[in-house]
Amino acid sequence: MDAETTPLDAAHAAMMRDEADDAARMRYYAALADTELFVMLAREAEGATIAPRVFDLDEGPIALAFDSEARLAECADVAVPYAAMPGRVLARELAAQGVGLGINLGAKAPAMLLAVTALGWLTGTLAVAPDIGRGEVRRYGPPAGLSELVLAALGRAFARAAGAAGSAYLVGATYDDGRTGHLVAIVGAQPGSEAALAKTIAEALTFSGEESGAVDVTFLAPDDPALGEVKALAHVFDLRRPEPQPAETAPRQAPGMDPARPPKLR
Repeated sequence: MDAETTPLDAAHAAMMRDEADDAARMRYYAALADTELFVMLAREAEGATIAPRVFDLDEGPIALAFDSEARLAECADVAVPYAAMPGRVLARELAAQGVGLGINLGAKAPAMLLAVTALGWLTGTLAVAPDIGRGEVRRYGPPAGLSELVLAALGRAFARAAGAAGSAYLVGATYDDGRTGHLVAIVGAQPGSEAALAKTIAEALTFSGEESGAVDVTFLAPDDPALGEVKALAHVFDLRRPEPQPAETAPRQAPGMDPARPPKLR
C-alpha cells in the first residue's frame, strides 16, 4: 500500500477485482464503518448538531464524504465547513434522514455512491447482537474448521480493541445441551468494556463474509479454573497495548559503518 492509498482504497480495489465476491464486499463495508470520514457541511456545525450539504442527483439526495481532508479539499477547491466522524456514525445519521452517501466523489481516488438503502443495511448489520455465555461448556477442544478469513477478521477486531483486555483465547466448545461450536474467552477485560468487546467480535465475524463464522463470547477471570485447559488448546490473541518504545539517545551510524552489521547487498 503506497503513501496515497488508504485502507478504504485497498478494500475498494479488492471488492472491484471480483464483483461476485461477497466476502470482499463485506470487508469493504467493514472498512467503511471503521474509517474516519470527513463530511461536507451546509454550514458550520453548532455544537454536536451538523447539517450535511445535500446534493440532488438522479439517484436521489446524497451527502459527500471523503476519507482524508486532502481529498475533501481536492473536491471542494475552496474552504468549506466539514465534520469528521466514523463511517458507522455517518451512515446511521444519513439513513435516518433518507440521504445517500457519495464517497470520494470528485477526488482522484476510488469513489463509491451508496444509496440510502445500502446505508440502512449497513446500519442494521452493525446493530448485530453478540451471543455472550450461552449455556455451560462441558468440554473444550482445539479450534477447527474456521477459515483464514474468520481468523483474520478476529485478528483485526482485537487489534482495534488493544488495551481493552489482556488476552483472548479461541477454542472449540461442546455445551451441556450437546451443541458444538467455537468460543472466544476474554481474560482481563477492563471494567465496563465487556459489551463493547463482544460487539466488536460479532461485527468482525459478520463482516468476514463467512456464514460459518459464528462464535460465542465469554469473559473469564485470570484465576478461573477453566483457564488452564483453555490456554492449552486455544488460538491466542494478545489484546495488550504495545509498550511505547524509548527514544534513541545514542547517535545512529550510517548504513554500512557498523562492522557488526554490514550492509545488505541486492
